[in-house]
Amino acid sequence: MSELTTAIEQLKRDKNAIILAHYYQTGDIQDIADFVGDSLALAQWAAKTDADMIVMCGVHFMGETAKILSPDKKVLVPDLAAGCSLADSCPADKFAQFVKEHPDHTVISYVNTTAAVKAVTDVVVTSTNARQIVESFPKDEKIIFGPDRNLGNYINSVTNRQMLLWNGACHVHEQFSVEKLVDLKKVYPDAVVLAHPECKSVVLKMADFIGSTAALLKYAVNSDKKEFLVATESGILHEMQKKCPDKTFIPVPPNDSTCACNECNFMRLNTMQKLYDCLINESPEIVVDEVIAAKAVKPIQRMLEISAALGL
Repeated sequence: MSELTTAIEQLKRDKNAIILAHYYQTGDIQDIADFVGDSLALAQWAAKTDADMIVMCGVHFMGETAKILSPDKKVLVPDLAAGCSLADSCPADKFAQFVKEHPDHTVISYVNTTAAVKAVTDVVVTSTNARQIVESFPKDEKIIFGPDRNLGNYINSVTNRQMLLWNGACHVHEQFSVEKLVDLKKVYPDAVVLAHPECKSVVLKMADFIGSTAALLKYAVNSDKKEFLVATESGILHEMQKKCPDKTFIPVPPNDSTCACNECNFMRLNTMQKLYDCLINESPEIVVDEVIAAKAVKPIQRMLEISAALGL
């Protein structure tokens, strides 16, 4: 165990802190975290932890969600600059105007949004529960779905809905190369293609299984196949390999020919040194406007309640 790891573990004990990490974090951060999960699981943990301090190793909106659910706790992130291209594609003022222009619609927002966007939302979803939550509404319900157009299109296709979609996207999942996936399938003809629903439809059409980050991991663990081509942020391969040491996981590359895998540059801003620094300095701290938080907590809690009722 490195000196830095030992120091972080001691700080956690001294400050009654819990470290939550997304699957897209680097392997060393995943390994030191108290819990590693996707957006839904991280929200669930943030809502129930009895720790005094939450260190969210992910991106900014995840820290906001944790703070909204646990307003009495100090919520830290290793790097405040760890934003999200998908959240950035949905400015709160413009989305609020879009909602105002469609007053007869129920507003469903993906968790990858700012607190201000959640504040004008009826229910939040993650890729784990989006389909089930959409299907919990009547077939004729008029729905605005934002901000991810790819996830929205996918949900429309599998639920036979006509949700009105906000035109946003994740820069990581937008960039997967269909041509390189075709080439990889030639090299690994028996490999299973796993894809996140934020990918473009042309990639999803080539997938053997489509699911959230946690669902892709679960599928790989339970599958009797030995080779997998993975079309999501490559950080998940760390946990896949840990849980399935006898299997081979190959990341699907982006269009950029210089890259062998597709990484989120925002997620990678977090490092072990920054994690240590934020624990010892108790900053950067996530602060959410109280008025916005009071509105944003309602759709998040509604998501958690529906998810619990559905056994998710």
